[in-house]
Amino acid sequence: MANASSGIAVGDECKMKFLELKAKRNYRFIVFKIEETSYQVVVEKLGQPNEKYDDLVANLPPNECRYAVFDLDFTTNENCQKSKIVFIAWAPDSSRVRSKMVYASSKDRFRKELDGVQVELQATDLSEMSYDIVKERAIS
Repeated sequence: MANASSGIAVGDECKMKFLELKAKRNYRFIVFKIEETSYQVVVEKLGQPNEKYDDLVANLPPNECRYAVFDLDFTTNENCQKSKIVFIAWAPDSSRVRSKMVYASSKDRFRKELDGVQVELQATDLSEMSYDIVKERAIS
């Protein structure tokens, strides 16, 4: 179904791969992009279970917007092992204005399709989404 505010649709593969990440832990991360020709959110990259947060960051283009989810494993201050799914809206300052507008207007609708996201983060440069920042958001 298309997003009423931006006209963007969410592909079935996006939901299916997210469920596989959430329930089966088949992937460590998923990078999504909006196809500007079809106005649809599609899966761009699937991170294998052995990949790390740095691998996700390396797959975010420096001049283009993306959405991403990451299955974060961490240890709390009480020394408990936890896992949370983090949603990242990546909109670098150097990306096109139109692209930033489309991603911003579609974010909430797309995010709602991903039932089970526990942490949300918006970043315009890499310093805003360092591993320490993401982990701190997950713990709090």
